[in-house]
Amino acid sequence: MQIYRARVFDTPTDPFAGGGLRSGSDVAIVVDSGRIVARADFATARERHPYAEVVDLRAGVLLPGFVDTHVHFPQVRAIGHLGRPLLDWLDECALPEEAKLRDETYAAGVATDFLTGLTSAGTTSAMVFGSHFATAVDILFAAAAEVGLRMTTGLVTSDRNLPEVLLTDVDRSVAESQRLIDDWHGRGRLRFAVTPRFSFSAGPELLAAGGALVADNPGIWVTSHLNENRDEIAGVAEIHPEALDYLDTYDRAGLLGERTILAHNVHPRDRELARMAEAGAAAAHCPTSNSALASGFFPLGRHLDAGVRVALGSDVGAGNGFCLLKEGVQAYFMQQLDPAGGVPLTSTHLLHLATASGAAALDLDAEVGDLSVGKRFDAVYVDPVAGQPLAVGLDYAESDEDALAKIFALGTPADLTRVWIDGEPVKG
Repeated sequence: MQIYRARVFDTPTDPFAGGGLRSGSDVAIVVDSGRIVARADFATARERHPYAEVVDLRAGVLLPGFVDTHVHFPQVRAIGHLGRPLLDWLDECALPEEAKLRDETYAAGVATDFLTGLTSAGTTSAMVFGSHFATAVDILFAAAAEVGLRMTTGLVTSDRNLPEVLLTDVDRSVAESQRLIDDWHGRGRLRFAVTPRFSFSAGPELLAAGGALVADNPGIWVTSHLNENRDEIAGVAEIHPEALDYLDTYDRAGLLGERTILAHNVHPRDRELARMAEAGAAAAHCPTSNSALASGFFPLGRHLDAGVRVALGSDVGAGNGFCLLKEGVQAYFMQQLDPAGGVPLTSTHLLHLATASGAAALDLDAEVGDLSVGKRFDAVYVDPVAGQPLAVGLDYAESDEDALAKIFALGTPADLTRVWIDGEPVKG
């Protein structure tokens, strides 16, 4: 048993629905076998648990573990290719790298780089876009199990508009996916997601095969892309002339529901937003990727008004790194600049998007997302080096909300010195 004594920030109540930041300068969080069993002032916690190990973290700030709802496993070595729109970036940067994962030794190295990137950035739960190669997905699952990450991922499927080596067909995709489900779904903290790359590279039959997997395997997940780029949207309309719109390509295939997370949705129609809300699907907002690829401004207000759940995604490798702190501050910038009128975001909103919103989107909110009694201890410790800008900012912050704003504005993975998943240290 441990007592973590710390300055703590979290958002157990939704700031988009009137909630606020829960903060305390000297909070005792009592953890037993990875579960938070008490939260109190230190004197009370010590009196009730006199033999517990005390971990004094008052020099920094303790946050819930971050939850990334859209990040690409094969693209960690493709981060930083700038100056291209989506389809050109895929052809010239991402897809050649993804093809390399047919080599199992290469895939194992990428898996190590990827999981190090996630945990070093404070990410403790993630919806991960997997690989086109089942062997690489096995490697990722095995590596994530060793680290302890709460991960949902799957076999990426396409049958057109990509290099031949990345294509599959209905029978092969179903056989490989079902084998991965049988081997990995529900094993520890791992879950499987049906993952058509996007409807620009997956025809109606392949999408329907994914829907059949969902029907045959209750509890598995779905993730893909939606309305990221106008050229992509036009291409989807040509491939799927029977669909009402982009979202309908997934819906008519049986891929839309409460366990569906769709990335981007920069250019949605009103009908699509209403249907997402009705189905309970969530949107993964990836602001640095949307900026890097000039995809457009994410209409956060329209999503919220329609009742669509929204969380953050890093979208490595179009996104410029794993850390959700920079995704949060970029979301703030984009809403400030949106010519259509953005949502005024505070640091409390950003923390919620990076933690509790993602946990809810992944149906993990009973377990993680904030540091309440009964939750698992997934946490990030922010402890910048003395004299560095973030340390100075925290020293002179005028309020807890202001201190949290400094963390989002100035924080980097180097400032996240300790990370825990289920009470076990994965960094520091």
